[in-house]
Amino acid sequence: MGSSRRVVVGLSGGVDSAVSAWLLKQQGWDVVGLFMKNWEDDDDDEYCSSRQDFLDAAAVADVIGIELEHVNFAAEYKDRVFAEFLREYQAGRTPNPDVLCNAEIKFKSFLDHALRLGAGRIATGHYARVREAGGGFQLLKGLDETKDQSYFLHRLTQAQLARSLFPVGELRKTEVRRIAAEIGLPNAKKKDSTGICFIGERPFREFLNRYIAKEPGPVKDERGRVIGQHQGLSFYTLGQRQGLGIGGIKPRGAHRGGGEHAPWFVARKDMAANTLWVVQGHDHPWLQSSALEAQDASWIAGQAPAAGTYGSKTRYRQADAPCVLAAGADGAFRLDFPQPQWAVTPGQSAVLYDGEVCLGGGVIAAAAR
Repeated sequence: MGSSRRVVVGLSGGVDSAVSAWLLKQQGWDVVGLFMKNWEDDDDDEYCSSRQDFLDAAAVADVIGIELEHVNFAAEYKDRVFAEFLREYQAGRTPNPDVLCNAEIKFKSFLDHALRLGAGRIATGHYARVREAGGGFQLLKGLDETKDQSYFLHRLTQAQLARSLFPVGELRKTEVRRIAAEIGLPNAKKKDSTGICFIGERPFREFLNRYIAKEPGPVKDERGRVIGQHQGLSFYTLGQRQGLGIGGIKPRGAHRGGGEHAPWFVARKDMAANTLWVVQGHDHPWLQSSALEAQDASWIAGQAPAAGTYGSKTRYRQADAPCVLAAGADGAFRLDFPQPQWAVTPGQSAVLYDGEVCLGGGVIAAAAR
């Protein structure tokens, strides 16, 4: 299993992975830092921060007193994550590339590389925890519920969890910042990155424009009236409110879920007719779903949980919603919700929880009202 005390920490340049490396060194681990370069199409672009991130990671490694290796996984990323990302968008779905990146790059390519370096474990700055139980491993939510990232890790396997450490999963973010400042880490106050890994903070539609051709078509309201033109269905997601270009339109009469001045939301995408359907009001019935069908399931225990009642998230940063699971064959399952869920989006992940334990999940294929 490699050296039982050697751990390779993925140093991203951010404060969470930096404090993770420091904590492990304090605990007596033989720590090696590794900076992963996953994207290189536009290194000179104003939005691509990988050069600065590497400098930050190197400065952290210097302060902590560990080696730092720089590894380029851009080819694997393009093949396994970005190609799938584009396929999903072209099919009208909204994928979550961070889920795929964790499953395919950080806990496959990175783990394989760490094992070649003679390490027994890898560690990242994710807010999650691992617990041994019943002869296997469980993935738990991070203790800081406002930062919990188990949603993004739900596709990890028993073999991957057995070798993974998440040191900051036991801490609150305020504590992580305090430790970073106390030990003099140069990135103690660095802002958290919020953009998708390869897009960064750049305008999303501008980025997709490079890879997906525009196919404009009609925007229709619930009565079937054309009230605008969209730029291509791939550029919109269910529940989207900004960037619709119809803010000034005020059809007469109040609509269900909102009055005549209520904001517009994307409610449906008809790929066959190249039509974008929009509704007024956050609580419009078209935005509510009482059930969903998912596929491509990945269960952390290696098998589907028993049918029954669980908590679920259909998008990151939402409270767990009660649901009833019915698992089908070939990685398919269905969730029924006692309380309708808002803007359930094909391509996103539906992730199941039993209290603080993340059970796994799958990709949303369709929602039902």
